[in-house]
Amino acid sequence: MKVIAFNGSPRENGNTHHALKVVGEELLKEGINFEVIHIGNKSVRGCIACMGCVKSQNERCVITTDEVNDWIQKMKEADGILLGSPVYYSGIAGTMKSFLDRAFFVTSVNQSMLRNKVGATLAAVRRSGGVATFDALNHYIMYSEMVIPTSNYWNVIHGLQPGEAAKDDEGNQIMRILGKNMAWLLKVLEAGKPHVKTVPPEAKSMTNFIR
Repeated sequence: MKVIAFNGSPRENGNTHHALKVVGEELLKEGINFEVIHIGNKSVRGCIACMGCVKSQNERCVITTDEVNDWIQKMKEADGILLGSPVYYSGIAGTMKSFLDRAFFVTSVNQSMLRNKVGATLAAVRRSGGVATFDALNHYIMYSEMVIPTSNYWNVIHGLQPGEAAKDDEGNQIMRILGKNMAWLLKVLEAGKPHVKTVPPEAKSMTNFIR
């Protein structure tokens, strides 16, 4: 089994990376492969609402000037996905948001590619806005019908300068427990596949409130 983590921080080895690494160390202890993809320092444009991915149904975004399509295939192949972002104005960092909007829309409209995979999120913050960002990250996981492991508090770690998050004892415990619970959930789902039928997906009902 494998978990792919996405680091949405511009800093490759900052506090977001530290939090992802703490989770990953617990996964590795349980024999689960773990890879971090650093996207926060890349040039990733936002969704242009062209609906090309809906029309083509080829698991690809029409924008080909960045690596989003490669990352989508890595998400498809993984058993679990971990999203990590620093907090910008009480929300997801811009490059990470652009990636998430495109990748999760493509995976959702192409046979719900992430359905029933394990998905978790975390945020790294100096002071405030961590819970709001954690909540926003979870919107992508929940919309995709993924299965969410929990910890013993919200998945937020504190620190400003790179390395400061290592001093957040409670934050590090949250990440360790998240890693342990994610590993457990991955193994439970894998063990149950031969014995429990997957719930069939339903076609999405779309409504709006303008009549």
